[in-house]
Amino acid sequence: MVPEPGPAEAAGRPRRSGAARAGRPHAAWALPGVLFFGFFAVVPMGLAFYLSFTSWDGLGDPKPVGLANWQKLIEDDRMVQSLWLTVLLTAVSWAFQTVIALLLGVWAAGRQRNRAVLSAIFFVPFLLSSTAIALLFYALLDPNFGIIQQNILGSSSGAFLAIVFVGGWQFIPFHTLIYQGGARQIPEVLYQAAAIDGAGRYRQFFSITLPQLRHTITTSTVLMVVGSLTYFETVLILTKGGPGTDTAILPYLMYEAGFKSYDFGYASAIASFLVLVATVLSLILVRLTGFGGMRSTREGM
Repeated sequence: MVPEPGPAEAAGRPRRSGAARAGRPHAAWALPGVLFFGFFAVVPMGLAFYLSFTSWDGLGDPKPVGLANWQKLIEDDRMVQSLWLTVLLTAVSWAFQTVIALLLGVWAAGRQRNRAVLSAIFFVPFLLSSTAIALLFYALLDPNFGIIQQNILGSSSGAFLAIVFVGGWQFIPFHTLIYQGGARQIPEVLYQAAAIDGAGRYRQFFSITLPQLRHTITTSTVLMVVGSLTYFETVLILTKGGPGTDTAILPYLMYEAGFKSYDFGYASAIASFLVLVATVLSLILVRLTGFGGMRSTREGM
């Protein structure tokens, strides 16, 4: 039995696909973004991975050395210290930034007076470059001319906490914006029902807001982890890896290997290791939190 032609065929118009009827953009629209990402991200990572198996001082042609750089990476004592410092910096930065950004984001999602103006002011530090912010705080923390007449950057704990604070001052506004968007998507009916049941503001926060923001927290955490693993400008300007090697995290160790020792093969091995660690940690976070199984486009639905 032959089906009867639909209105589109009867009028002489070709039948459109489901994607076209739904108003979805064609895949060709993603081509510029894919090309940009491939040229500026995938290709450099591929070149760095290739150089990690070579010996190259920046001049001439790279010479293949097999797994020598990776073996050096495993046996390097400074590598162990830098890895520990990087993990510690990531954990402390996450705790510091998440607590403040979450509270500010939930507050900014409310209807209080002057919320929009204050939110815009909070976002200003993120608009500045990391280099400018590091230079600003380097001047403020100068023991002779700064606002604090103590050599904070001269002690191990002081230098480490200074890096955590400066990084938080810059990136907390960005994560605040993420949490603000997530909090606005939580259905208001949940809070209304909780208020009828007698739940106070704190009970609503821990029983409704936090559970409903679980995917937002995952997104923010992945961005924080990747950002902390690639932290560099602030360390270079504020502490230069010091005092001694007490703040020489992996990105700074990579910088020293490449631009001080001119061992770009070993520096590329460190860079490739950072990419692998960041990728594995991101996949673990997404897997453990169930973020990959989320189907709704709205937080809390």
